[in-house]
Amino acid sequence: MKNSKKSFHTGTVKKSILVKAPKEKVWKKVSNLVGLPSWLVDCKKTVYLSKTKRGIGAIREITFNDGNTIEEHVVAWKDGEYFTYVATEGLPLRAYVATISIKPKSRNSVQLTWQSYLNSEKMTEKEFLEFLVFMGTFYEAGLSNLKEILEK
Repeated sequence: MKNSKKSFHTGTVKKSILVKAPKEKVWKKVSNLVGLPSWLVDCKKTVYLSKTKRGIGAIREITFNDGNTIEEHVVAWKDGEYFTYVATEGLPLRAYVATISIKPKSRNSVQLTWQSYLNSEKMTEKEFLEFLVFMGTFYEAGLSNLKEILEK
């Protein structure tokens, strides 16, 4: 029988997509920290919890259709290239650090990447692996929505 003892687990999720749109257009969309409802799956609303709206120190609260809320703090920002945020509330994790980055591929296309590092609360390995699959599917759906919107 497999050991189903609850412990802490660490993992990463990384998804990328090629978007046929100018870098500036893509950056404008992804760097709008409260613009998530326009492209993120099951996102009901996003509000600022800080006076800072862009860059390091910006804090947002995301509310999903199921009522779950997540608080995120921007901890790194390079205009036009990437931002990194940590979730401090709302996930079954001890640590969640994610980066959304764009890399120009040509004059009118960029590679958009969403990657994260996760460290779980106590859960079984099976529960954690299922959570990683869920996050990967969630990232793919969000990136696909973004691609569709940005390529219009």
